[in-house]
Amino acid sequence: MSGHTAGSEDAPISFSHADSTASLGSNPTWSCGTGGERVAREEAEDRQLADGATRASGAGNRLVEEAPDLRRTCFERDRDRILHSTAFRRLAGKTQVFVLPEDHQRTRLTHALEVAQVAVAIARAVGANVALTEAIALGHDCGHGPGGHASEDAFSPYVEGGYDHATWGADVVLAGLNLCRETLDGVRNHSWSRPAPSTPEGEIVSWADRIAYVCHDFEDAIHVGIVRPDQLPELVRRHCGERRSRQLHTFIDAVADTVRSTGRIGMDPVTARALAEFRQFNYDHIYMRPASLAQSEMVITVLRALVEHLADNPDLLVRQSGDHPADRGSKAALEAAVGHVGGMTDRYAFTQAVELLGWDPAALPPGIG
Repeated sequence: MSGHTAGSEDAPISFSHADSTASLGSNPTWSCGTGGERVAREEAEDRQLADGATRASGAGNRLVEEAPDLRRTCFERDRDRILHSTAFRRLAGKTQVFVLPEDHQRTRLTHALEVAQVAVAIARAVGANVALTEAIALGHDCGHGPGGHASEDAFSPYVEGGYDHATWGADVVLAGLNLCRETLDGVRNHSWSRPAPSTPEGEIVSWADRIAYVCHDFEDAIHVGIVRPDQLPELVRRHCGERRSRQLHTFIDAVADTVRSTGRIGMDPVTARALAEFRQFNYDHIYMRPASLAQSEMVITVLRALVEHLADNPDLLVRQSGDHPADRGSKAALEAAVGHVGGMTDRYAFTQAVELLGWDPAALPPGIG
């Protein structure tokens, strides 16, 4: 179906609906010549942003120069590239807390989307660059391997300086997208253990990441019966409540209010302490419970076995990934194997353990084999 055609013979228009009447009228501001739409939007954005917010300009500050887009700002372009990337799509099959999550549990993809929502809510409230904030938030976890943070422990012996999903995501996984340096900086430094991002938008995402995962991981754990709301520390229940909606509202408002009152990206001490106690509660009762630790050990064992098998059989790696051949067991072969296994979804990694290594399906999570 090609749509419904209406209008004059000289200028027919195809509509999605036969009775369409929607119209925005004309807006010459957005159609003022080559690059005019983007330039006009950059100018409008500049007037609306806070003094310290990051401005979009032309094609952006990229490693490889390219022509500007006619309509999108450079950070909108980054957001779109991440959203359409293979690495982002694969997050749908990667662990947030539970390996092979059930239908209503978070994946690494839904986590990224919730981080983006929290970060954009803060950015809009304080006059930061929304497009840059969203781009960083959507891309921040693209460096994660299968099995969640356990993959970092699994891959670290094979990567000089250790495997950090933040730096790996910016410097390896997303490198081919030729993103703006500000976007990559935010991805590279979103973890609190890393140096501070160079932009306020990057720092907003750092807060949004912690806010989002603390709240939604707790909610997921409630749904499977691991914890109860009344187990939360007294400060958290009193200050933030027991429901995710109120918790998010409290934490988002705290960052936004702090930025508006001080100009700095932070949180008042009471709410920050509540967030810290909430996070520690999750570590004690969810992430570090015996079942989680056993899950992590299984993930580490499987992923290391896959990396070493592929590094010792680089012909398999070439056939599967299309990477250039590397000498058997070499540093280059190990790095290529880490990159390949790191890109796998949970299910694919475990099925590869069965198919390539002869792993017993009974020793893997339910649903494999």
